[in-house]
Amino acid sequence: MKWQGRERSSNIEDRRGQGGGGFGGNLGGLGTGRIPMGRAGGGGLGLIGIIVVLGIIWFVTGQNPLDMVTGNGGSVAPQSQQWSPSSNAGQDELAGFVGVVVKDTENLWTDVFKQNNLTYRPPKVVLFSDATQSACGVAQSASGPFYCPNDKSVYIDLAFYDQLRQQFGAPGDFAQAYVIAHEIGHAVQDQTGILPEFNQKRGSMSQEQQNAYSVKVELQADCYAGVWANYVNRENYLEQGDVEEAIKAANQIGDDTLTRGQVSSRNFTHGTSEQRMAWLKKGMQTGDVSQCDTFQGSN
Repeated sequence: MKWQGRERSSNIEDRRGQGGGGFGGNLGGLGTGRIPMGRAGGGGLGLIGIIVVLGIIWFVTGQNPLDMVTGNGGSVAPQSQQWSPSSNAGQDELAGFVGVVVKDTENLWTDVFKQNNLTYRPPKVVLFSDATQSACGVAQSASGPFYCPNDKSVYIDLAFYDQLRQQFGAPGDFAQAYVIAHEIGHAVQDQTGILPEFNQKRGSMSQEQQNAYSVKVELQADCYAGVWANYVNRENYLEQGDVEEAIKAANQIGDDTLTRGQVSSRNFTHGTSEQRMAWLKKGMQTGDVSQCDTFQGSN
């Protein structure tokens, strides 16, 4: 991806090296406006903002990710790490890359919201190392990147990208960009009412129903990431091999691939590798958010 020398987002908070200290609480109210993003009827359901939930949280730590990223988890005690990232060499450059990717998402979603007479409020992106406090509990490397609706922020430990490359077998800068665009997709869902409705209705759902709806939401976020990739392509920022990097990443972090057949599909929260690749490709090919309709029919 062509990113060197390009404008970076001003909504980046760098907490690397600060440890797991606390920080301030909830921000303003949730958005109620809606963008015609392909779901028939009013509203949407579901959220899981952590891209590797089953592989990293349920499968490794046993923590229910729904509690954390819907803001119902309280203070989550740090879990022991099962991944030891390599050195921090190159992380400053990577932080700059993240800033450029986030700026591109801001440009895209500001335009999309404006076309629908809405105002996009870019989420803050918090870079941290090891652990930091979020309004959804303790953010930590083992959680993977996630969006917290309680403070309208995306949390990323840049060491995750070492894991994405080395452990998950998904190298490349556009694979890294896909992860960011996916999490920003959850911020979009928050502002269009999807995540608030999940919080409202979650109490009446069984765990299996919650999982099924979270899959639909995660696949929609993948499609939104594809829409972003389409935008980047139109702006002539793509390089050879970028698309393949993102698709490979989607394949490698499918629930079935991560859990290697050891978890029932009823417990999937993000979708299979086939589903994730399909919806990412759909967003890439159409560039149309109204085509990201994961709530209709089978996925």
